[in-house]
Amino acid sequence: MKRVIPVLVLSVAGLIPVWRYEPSIGTTTGSASAPATVTTPTPTATSSASGSASTPSTSSRKVVQGTAINTSKGTVQVQVTFEGDEISTVSMLQQPNHPQTTAAVPVLIEETLKAQSSKIDTVSGATITSDAYVQSLQAAIDAKGA
Repeated sequence: MKRVIPVLVLSVAGLIPVWRYEPSIGTTTGSASAPATVTTPTPTATSSASGSASTPSTSSRKVVQGTAINTSKGTVQVQVTFEGDEISTVSMLQQPNHPQTTAAVPVLIEETLKAQSSKIDTVSGATITSDAYVQSLQAAIDAKGA
């Protein structure tokens, strides 16, 4: 019986940091009022061996919105900008106002720009938002081809 009180007190003291835990947001933030956007650099003119400048190829630019996906956390919708066949920019039009979502969006956008497709991994802790992001992204990619 003498050990019960210290064990309970230490257990509660050990749980306090868990109860107060709030995930870090990171340096890039996105919210419903200020969506996160990541862009790839635009190619610039380069010099050839003869000294003349070559111009980058002109490509068609197309902006496509993905389907709005309703989740238990909130609505997720992306907008994709294509330069020719490449994804140059992904923006969140709608996203849940949730710390995990806010932290996950820049990672999802970066992975999309690297993969140039919707075949990306989900972000741990934001699985619902990640799955909805991929669905909306795929809808935008499909709409671009139509």
